[in-house]
Amino acid sequence: MCGVFGYFDRTGRSLPHDGLAAMSAALAHRGPDDRGMLADEGLAIGNTRLSIIDIDGGHQPFVSEDGDVAVVQNGEIYNYIELAQSLKGTPFECRTQCDTEVLLRLYQRDGIGFLSQLNGMFAIAIYDRRKRAVLLARDRVGVKPLFVHNDGVRITFASEIKSILAVTGPRDIDPEGLSQYLTFNYVPPPYTMFQGIRHVEPGTWLELSRAGVKATRWWDLAAVDRVEQSEARWIDELMGLLDDAVRIRLRADVNFGAFLSGGIDSSTVTGLMARHMSKPVRTFSIGFHDPRYDETQFAETAAKRFDTSHISKRVDPQMLDLWPMATFYCDQPHGDVSFLPTYKVSELAAEHVKMVLTGDGGDELFAGYDKYRDFFTPNVDELDQDAFRRSYYRNISLFDDRAKSTLYRRVASDAFDRVSALFDEVKHWDRINQALYLDMQLLLPGNNLVKPDRMGMAVSLEARTPFLDYRVVELAFRMPGALKLKNGVTKWLLKQAVAPLIGTDLAYRSKQMFTVPVGDWFRSELRDYCELHLGARSHFRRSDVLTDSGYQSFRKHCSGEQNNTRQIRALIALDHWANAFQTAATPAAEASARINFN
Repeated sequence: MCGVFGYFDRTGRSLPHDGLAAMSAALAHRGPDDRGMLADEGLAIGNTRLSIIDIDGGHQPFVSEDGDVAVVQNGEIYNYIELAQSLKGTPFECRTQCDTEVLLRLYQRDGIGFLSQLNGMFAIAIYDRRKRAVLLARDRVGVKPLFVHNDGVRITFASEIKSILAVTGPRDIDPEGLSQYLTFNYVPPPYTMFQGIRHVEPGTWLELSRAGVKATRWWDLAAVDRVEQSEARWIDELMGLLDDAVRIRLRADVNFGAFLSGGIDSSTVTGLMARHMSKPVRTFSIGFHDPRYDETQFAETAAKRFDTSHISKRVDPQMLDLWPMATFYCDQPHGDVSFLPTYKVSELAAEHVKMVLTGDGGDELFAGYDKYRDFFTPNVDELDQDAFRRSYYRNISLFDDRAKSTLYRRVASDAFDRVSALFDEVKHWDRINQALYLDMQLLLPGNNLVKPDRMGMAVSLEARTPFLDYRVVELAFRMPGALKLKNGVTKWLLKQAVAPLIGTDLAYRSKQMFTVPVGDWFRSELRDYCELHLGARSHFRRSDVLTDSGYQSFRKHCSGEQNNTRQIRALIALDHWANAFQTAATPAAEASARINFN
């Protein structure tokens, strides 16, 4: 786990060294152990390193002997041992035990097509002096972030937006990004809240050259075809792949552990880890002092079942004082307050280990959220294709189009266009899998994978996600949706598959989110807090971007007329983001100076 940064100037004009130093410094939390850079005329690639594999031999960039190719990466290549073995006895044999050198040697041998051989999470930058080009590549599902800014002459890239801002300066708000945020409660790729800054989309690589920027999709989940086979066969294949996905993610030269909530996914990952380890798994969980919202007993049940070395900490459920800090590390607003306990459990784990395995991805692959159960009622089958799409779009929208028109003073394209295009890609799939595909393309890289990456990186902790091994992902979308959501039961087949491992009680326990009474607090002790962030003194009200419609939603919430908890959270998050990134001449530096991160 690291950070990558750099630029390519089409005119050959070099960025001053202090600019590159500022980009590197903005990513120091992602890589506190080492940093490196290669600069040539009009371009540079750089890295800040969190050392996990080959501590002594993994300094980046890795450069070929003739100096023609240099590579940096953020992430881990889990099958690097097998890939290095395939290079033995060739002119491209590895000299170190580092997975980043494997990338260099594979590129020397196979060119950019080597990406299809990788099993990992990664954002890679390659300088090819022979082509006079920089190549950027992002992993299949977007576990690792990567952003670009292209002003037509210079293309700047980095693992986090604040690193780009360090050299471009403040960016205007992107109306499209804001519209997307108000629709989804997060900003989905390729959009961002910053004018001119975009995600490199998952499963895509870019070529930066004097001709401009060329994008190529190197992995396409929509190409997966449905398979019909017995439930027993599905279970055998799934558990075999999950087991191997966990096994290869245990490769590390540092202490590691797992997040353990006692839910299906984290319990499954922990149980599979225990199979492959000769010593107890270190597990970490966060609970709340208030017993009404505390779930640590489920984590403790799983910890006892797998004889883990378990550390649990109870905290005050009202942790909104962390919100500005979390927003700063995320670069973008998120109305999802579960980022805050994720930060606390990351902070706890980082006191003991440098890497953890998590259960992220299981809900999006196997229909684990209640929203799927609540939406896919029998009458959905009666809808025609367009009605189904628009109905599901409304189901996942925070503010509908009418509400946005009263809230937002600027005009942007309809967010449904993005959703409709994704539905078109998988119109040959069943409707449950179509809905899950939307979350794979929007929710995961836009929000749910941002959470473990940014909150972990805030404390220099790497998070690995076995459920998002590409082999598991592809298997999940070969599986009929009817086996994921059946008779109103979410994760129907997954629960059957993992029950022998984690026990029936954990496999079939009710799913719970970060369920604290934020909405009640908004009406009582946090009423002044809401006034501050939604009232006339808030950034967007003062800048005349938003109307007072959001404030009126708060007033109706306080009166008990409506429950607008989610909408209020989203607008408060937006104000935190504006305060961090829209009110200072140098946003990242100024924000980090203002915010107390202790």
